[in-house]
Amino acid sequence: GNQTYFDYIVQGIDHIIDDDGNVGADYSFDAFSLDPIGTGTTLLYLYNQTGLEKYKTAADTFRRQLDEHPRTAQGQFWHQLIYPNQGWLDGIYMGELFYAQYTATFEPTNQTAWDDINAQFQLMFTNTLQNATAPNTTGLLYHGYDFSHTAPWASADRGHFPEVWDRAMGWYAMALVDVLDILSSLSSSTSTVELRTTLLSYMYILFPRIRDAASPINGVWWLVMTQPGRTGNYFESSAAAMFVYALLRGVRMGYVVDDPDEGGSLTEAAKRAYEYILGNWVVENVEGTMGWEGTVATGSLDTTGDFDYYINQQIGLNDLKPLPLQVWSMRCCKTLFNALPWRINRIR
Repeated sequence: GNQTYFDYIVQGIDHIIDDDGNVGADYSFDAFSLDPIGTGTTLLYLYNQTGLEKYKTAADTFRRQLDEHPRTAQGQFWHQLIYPNQGWLDGIYMGELFYAQYTATFEPTNQTAWDDINAQFQLMFTNTLQNATAPNTTGLLYHGYDFSHTAPWASADRGHFPEVWDRAMGWYAMALVDVLDILSSLSSSTSTVELRTTLLSYMYILFPRIRDAASPINGVWWLVMTQPGRTGNYFESSAAAMFVYALLRGVRMGYVVDDPDEGGSLTEAAKRAYEYILGNWVVENVEGTMGWEGTVATGSLDTTGDFDYYINQQIGLNDLKPLPLQVWSMRCCKTLFNALPWRINRIR
């Protein structure tokens, strides 16, 4: 690989852990937040590449947090301690990707761990899936749910949030693909059969619905996916990169069948969105570099759950969240239909 990129990864991780593997920066074990756990996959990567124990020590801390992490009565990880009994789609990517990679690396026959990862995906899916009779239904997943039904936004039936937020749905879609990639790297094993079946079945359900939720006008997705065209709503860039990556990676790896006769091609839908991304959100800077526009800064369930909250969050330039996703999307595009040189040359 490219040494410059590798050095950049090392520099970033070494900024948050010390030489003994203690996790610093803003991390607090007792906060029981799933967000920092997402860094754990990079720790495992660096441990595999360098053999340095400090990376495994830090990863062990995150793994121990999962052992002690608070859960709902059903077993779902709370997103954070300050959000009791709440499961957020975002947390599936942050928590389960690391959980799966750690298990695959150090405990590949730990059936309890694989079953727990499977349960995390299933609980989130069943508690947040939009019913066919829901207003403005997309058939996708609400941003999250409160199992205790105490949040002001919690629905009467399952305690779910009232809206589908594009980036939360993007995190879940990518988690399906990336955890399947981890399972595919393992030697033949019966330990992960149920988990693999769950992930494939959810992709079969959700990926065509993601395709269908794209705007017919330009092929990308609304920030609040349950309110297409509503005044104040807009097309948002980070989730578009997530969906392009997830759809193309799923097709490339054979996890989903790209059958135009079944409602339309997933590949063509992703290609159309990718074209919009390059034409509208990737901008050329005067010094010859490129910038990225159109990314909403944040989205939280620490609100009343209304539409106005989402559309009034700041939109940033070069937000870190979508940038690696765009790189992944480019790689998938280059592999599947060689679109990378054709379009990137045009915007240089």
